[in-house]
Amino acid sequence: MKRVKIGVVGAGLIGQVEHIPNLRRLFSHYEIVGIADASAQMRAELERRGFRAFADYRQLLGNELDAILVAAPDPYHAEITLAALERGLHVFCEKPLCFSVEEAKEIAKARDRAQRVVQVGYMKRFDPSYEMLRGLLPKDGAGLRFISVEVQDPDSWPFNQHQGDFVKTNDVSPALIEDARVRREQQVLKATGQILTSAEMWGFTNSYCSSLIHDINAVHGLLEVMGLGTGEVIGAAFFAGGDGGHGSVRLKGRDAIWQMTHLFVPKIADYHERISLYFDDVAFDLTFPSPYLSHFPTRLTVARTEGNTWQKTEFRASYEEAFIRELIGFWSSVTKGEPVRNTVEAAERDLRLASQLAEVALRK
Repeated sequence: MKRVKIGVVGAGLIGQVEHIPNLRRLFSHYEIVGIADASAQMRAELERRGFRAFADYRQLLGNELDAILVAAPDPYHAEITLAALERGLHVFCEKPLCFSVEEAKEIAKARDRAQRVVQVGYMKRFDPSYEMLRGLLPKDGAGLRFISVEVQDPDSWPFNQHQGDFVKTNDVSPALIEDARVRREQQVLKATGQILTSAEMWGFTNSYCSSLIHDINAVHGLLEVMGLGTGEVIGAAFFAGGDGGHGSVRLKGRDAIWQMTHLFVPKIADYHERISLYFDDVAFDLTFPSPYLSHFPTRLTVARTEGNTWQKTEFRASYEEAFIRELIGFWSSVTKGEPVRNTVEAAERDLRLASQLAEVALRK
């Protein structure tokens, strides 16, 4: 079995809680060559744990690598991905791949020139219960009436306190923090065509592009199975000072609506994420755990009426971890040429819908 030599850029929350330990668990699949992080405190900790640490991702790219995993702050995703492709490396990039459709198109062209794999970190596509639901859906979408997405999100703090080896650093330079802020503003201006208020910026980059982008991608995957697509955005809003984002979309091919809402609720230590599909005669419901709780299974509920009897069946397809399965999927694409499940084109489609939602939400 070929071990892929991989470098990791970013040892923040998702890097520490998921990607780095999961790459270690997949020892027969991956060799971690090094990790780049802007924090000197984090680099010292990484070296204490036996990793080679780099202050700049460019130093990491100078090593003998097959692939790079991008878990840096969002405004740097596109730059690092393009730099890695230029060096002929395969790329696994956390969502969002970027903020604009134009950047996604640029990444797709670079990928094609390099003839390398680019996979986006939409782990829900590898969730066993999500895969089970895809197998239960009617291929023509017959009877679909409504799709609902609801996310109640306290952020990560209730779910990382128990992880004793998680390290939060505070030594990133003000200049780098300012650079990230400026980059984000420039990229969001490119995506939306508008200068946003702080609340609108938070709503677009967090509610739409960081949280709901997962659900947008997941629902797009369910619509694919049924041969359906999205149509007109009929409503969208940022609310709760930017902590909330909402959108409503008509579906093509069915008299049906898809609505989605994300709300950041920092004082309620509970995470709730649900995707529900309502048909004429059956309802499907996926309830996801916090993404920071590994091996907590997603619950799939199927409800229908037979005669006068209402039936509700719950499934937990597997205790396999979606974050691990997506890394195995990336390895299979790199080493065996298997199809990429989460493509740049899928990310482009997701970002296009996020931008359309923003266009409606930003109308004065």
